[in-house]
Amino acid sequence: MAHFFFETNFGIFLFILGQCLLVTVGILLALAFLMYAERKIWAAVMMRKGPNVVGAFGLLQSFADFIKYIVKEVVVPAGADKVVFFLAPMIAFVLAVIGWAVIPWADGWVIANLNIGILYIFAISSLEVYGVIMGGWASNSKYPFLGSLRSAAQMISYEVSMGLIIIGVLISTGSLNLSDIVRAQSGDYGLFNWYWLPHFPMMFLFLISALAETNRAPFDLPEAESELVAGYQVEYSSTPFLLYMIGELMAAVLMTALISVLFLGGWLSPIPGLPDGILWMIGKMLFVFFVFSMIKAVTPRYRYDQLMRIGWKVFLPLSLGWVVLVAFAAHFGLFGGAYARWAIGG
Repeated sequence: MAHFFFETNFGIFLFILGQCLLVTVGILLALAFLMYAERKIWAAVMMRKGPNVVGAFGLLQSFADFIKYIVKEVVVPAGADKVVFFLAPMIAFVLAVIGWAVIPWADGWVIANLNIGILYIFAISSLEVYGVIMGGWASNSKYPFLGSLRSAAQMISYEVSMGLIIIGVLISTGSLNLSDIVRAQSGDYGLFNWYWLPHFPMMFLFLISALAETNRAPFDLPEAESELVAGYQVEYSSTPFLLYMIGELMAAVLMTALISVLFLGGWLSPIPGLPDGILWMIGKMLFVFFVFSMIKAVTPRYRYDQLMRIGWKVFLPLSLGWVVLVAFAAHFGLFGGAYARWAIGG
């Protein structure tokens, strides 16, 4: 009996481990080609070729860059706290990876179908600031320390508006489960479709807040080269620097998945008659990532005071007012019991 119990639990362990490896390895491979695509988009906007030498059409450029970082020497600044110095990029990378555990790729295709999945994502994104602060402080240099302080203030400021926008979605769906939020977008409820009309404008605020949250242009002020000599990771090299860059890009791609789930219907087909599935989820994520890349290519970097002013004086009042409006609509039944309908299979 004990042997059977061990085999059963060991089989479950292997199954979950296989799921984790499949998602993690798949995302890491996708990041290489997404970075290539992003550089090609920037090149097209600037009327140049971009990566085109390493491999066919330059497809192996990201892998060449990866090898370059791996073989470089790891340099530790004199006076740096070595334990914290190496722990910081590992924290940034690990937190970016584990956030994918609750992202649903299709109906039932999720590693951990948590009932509080959205809170899990929000907690992980909030903790990512620690990797930046620890790296800036442990470097024993004023430039990375100033960059880390900028990042901490920036990320915390825009998390407030992101959280309020998410609250509006939660009120209208009645669930914290990401899969349930997607299912609630499968049809028209009450006087209007809860996604297209009331929440679609908030997607733009959420998208801009996600750019600031992940230090993406035009809000990449913690890495302002002209002011801070590359910001919080200026003293890092080789593999620790690579972990920071992978973690930052993976966090940005995680935001594309979250936007797809909360506002674009996730795996649901936007065209009547076509089947739902993972391809729709991936396609919507690629579309949002293309928007991220185009924003970086065509917009100048904001000043720090402009960044903070937008977050506190524009986005915060708008998102707070939207929560009030959504709560008012839900109180008077304008959502038509969307959550109850799909929850009972209706």
